[in-house]
Amino acid sequence: MNEVFTGYNIMAIIIAYLVGSVPSSIWVGKWFFGVDVRDFGSKNAGATNTFRTIGKRAGFPVLFFDIFKGWASVYLLAKYSDYAIGTNPYINLQMSIGVAAVLGHVFPIYERFKGGKGVATLLGIVLAINFPAAAVCFGIFLIVYLISQYVSLGAIIAATAFPLVTIFVFKTDSNSLIYFSIALAILVVVRHRKNIERLLKHEEGKMPFNLKKK
Repeated sequence: MNEVFTGYNIMAIIIAYLVGSVPSSIWVGKWFFGVDVRDFGSKNAGATNTFRTIGKRAGFPVLFFDIFKGWASVYLLAKYSDYAIGTNPYINLQMSIGVAAVLGHVFPIYERFKGGKGVATLLGIVLAINFPAAAVCFGIFLIVYLISQYVSLGAIIAATAFPLVTIFVFKTDSNSLIYFSIALAILVVVRHRKNIERLLKHEEGKMPFNLKKK
């Protein structure tokens, strides 16, 4: 991946980190509702805890923005590189930008490096990199969530399905994309290790689809 480390590419990676660092759940909660989501619920700075803590009026904007910042970082910054779309250097740059964006979300520079789990931002990233596989996995997430009402379970199963869908359903021939999909699945599982413990103990909180808040 030596071709990634050029002037433009390094700048793109830095921009992606800064964009990913925008803590929408924290800022929306504080600015519009006078609530710091990190003080309630799971204390996680993400869309799910925003839904639980504040409700749909804050949850949906946070969710859509977190997805958008992942997608926009990868799609727009890679698009204006010197690489042809679909080539290995282009895919490698997309993944490098995506990693920077999700690291920004998880470790935001604007909030003392304490952010969310990065699932929504990861969704935006994979939508930009591998839309068909991402769409299938999003469908898996919805099915699991609607049946179980566990957002964490849906995210974990969808993430672990992503490399399988990428490799066996869409049969990618890009080794970089395969490694990326596996790393993404591992990251989501690791970030949800406490949720897994609660699920096994039947202590994980459900989030009904018709959640009603402010």
